[in-house]
Formats: sequence, structure tokens, C-alpha cells
Amino acid sequence: MLGVFSSSIVSPPEELVAAGSRTPSPKMTAAALRKWFEEKNPSAVSVEVGEHVQLAYTHQNESPFQPRSFAVKDEVFCLFEGALDNLGNLRQQYGLAKSTNEVLLVIEAYKALRDRAPYPANHVVGHLSGSFAFIVFDKSTSTLFVASDQYGKVPLYWGITADGYVAFADDAELLKGACGKSLASFPQGCFYSTAVGGLMCYENPKNKITAVPANEEEIWGATFKVTMKFNI
Repeated sequence: MLGVFSSSIVSPPEELVAAGSRTPSPKMTAAALRKWFEEKNPSAVSVEVGEHVQLAYTHQNESPFQPRSFAVKDEVFCLFEGALDNLGNLRQQYGLAKSTNEVLLVIEAYKALRDRAPYPANHVVGHLSGSFAFIVFDKSTSTLFVASDQYGKVPLYWGITADGYVAFADDAELLKGACGKSLASFPQGCFYSTAVGGLMCYENPKNKITAVPANEEEIWGATFKVTMKFNI
């Protein structure tokens, strides 16, 4: 799956900008990245949301235990990869039909967060159990919400394209070709929300997330780590 967002939606993380500046490397534009994704995956489905958002996914080479899905409801777009172990309980919690799948569940969970503010964002993701990574874009508020499960069972990466777009994908090689050294693995157990101002750990929201510059020989420009906070 692939989600690409202009700087009008999300500000490029400073750590990834610095990584690309420290070790210059070839990059491609957001439009070229999407075209490359479609060329690699002839059966891909892609969607443009206005002028600043591009979403795409494919069932090609997906794991039967971690399928990819896409849905739109009430101007909320969602790409989801993985499976939730507690889907049945979550359907009951949100009052949803038994036919509701993971991607629709995440949309409803997001809407509950948005409409019942100040409902903590970490509570929504913290209630999800299983293997997952998802990208939510709310067109009505131009809000981006991205998350990965606490064990990183579904790979997720993010980087910056040549024209300054922030890209998220489950394919590291795809982003490596588009983002060069402005690339990192999305930290497990974390979410990124433009509504709350950036990257947070949903199990321990008060813990600080730091970016450690990578060695020259690594494909990553930086590694994001959650720093444990201890009470003395």
C-alpha cells in the first residue's frame, strides 16, 4: 500500500529531511513514485484525493494472513493491511454490524475519536489487537492519521520524495528508490497524527520518540526509537 501527502497536509519530519541532506541520494517525485508503484503492480488501484493526496494499493503478493483493504466513508479514506484478533469485540464496542471488516472498523474508530473530542487518539489505536498498519485521511478536515501495531508485524516505512511529499508504504525498496536516505522504518507501537501534532507512542504517550542518525552503509537515514520514561 502507498500513501503520498503534500506539505500542505503534513510537514516533512525534520529528522528525515536532515538524513537526506546529510547523505544526498537519488530521489523521484511523488507523481513518479505513484507511477512506479502502478508499473510494479499492474492490478493496483489508485485514488487521488484533491491535489495533495495520492493513495494506492494492490492485492498482488499480499499475505493471506495480512490482507490489504481500502474503503471510503463520509470523506474518510483508509488503507489497511493486516488482521485484528479482537474484531468481534470491537464491532460490539462501536455498535457495528457483524459484516464490518477491519478497514471499516478503523474508519468508525477514527470518526469516534474525531467527533467525541477530546477523546485521546492513543485510546483508539491502543484498543486494536493483532497485526496491522493503516493510513487514514480525513478529507473534511485534511487530517492524516497513520499507525502500526506494537510489535511491527506489518512493515511500514516513511520517507520524503524529491518534491517534498511525505510517503508511507509497506515496501521499503519502493520508498528507497523514491526517497533515498530520507527514509525510515515507521516505529512500531506508534501513531502519527497531524491533529495532535506529530509522532507518538500510543501505549505510553508521554514517552519521547527520538531519531537516531543511521550509519552510512544502512539504507535508512534514521531510526526512530521510543525513549522510556522512568519515575525516580
